[in-house]
Amino acid sequence: MTPPKILIAGIGNIFLGDDGFGCVVAGRLARRPLPDGVRVIDFGIRGFDLAYALMDGYGVTILIDAVSRGGAPGALYVIEPDLNELNEPNALAMMAEAHTMSPMRALGLAQSMNGELNRVLLVGCEPATFGPEEGQVGLSEAVEAAVQGAVEMVESLVAEILGERSPPGAGAEMMKVGSG
Repeated sequence: MTPPKILIAGIGNIFLGDDGFGCVVAGRLARRPLPDGVRVIDFGIRGFDLAYALMDGYGVTILIDAVSRGGAPGALYVIEPDLNELNEPNALAMMAEAHTMSPMRALGLAQSMNGELNRVLLVGCEPATFGPEEGQVGLSEAVEAAVQGAVEMVESLVAEILGERSPPGAGAEMMKVGSG
């Protein structure tokens, strides 16, 4: 059996403090050795590019982003979004707002263009700040401290997907997210 192609996608805005988390983690992962068939891309705020990349037949997509879930700043999560939410009636109306292209909007846009979404995971980090109104470059201390753990978490997920070792260890909260 051929191992699945895996897309690791960093998402965020480096000019909005902790929103740049996904970009920083993707940058670090891009400098590390990864198995064949694994591609790391820092999409930043380019949601349309992410939507088009999702149409390239990946078996698994791992999104990396700042995610507000009410935890302590720097808390890491592994979330499996409910892709059925993309079929809800109001989903199409919110998809193509380029200035607010969230991961779910990019997934919805790809699906609306007949892209086949297989398994999607989100490695998220609880932000401390998105900075002042005029912006802020750089991560907060708590989120910066979580970057290495996120790198290891993504590498562990890749290994698990490829059948190489056990799932992510301590510090991660695995959750299935959806309206259900």
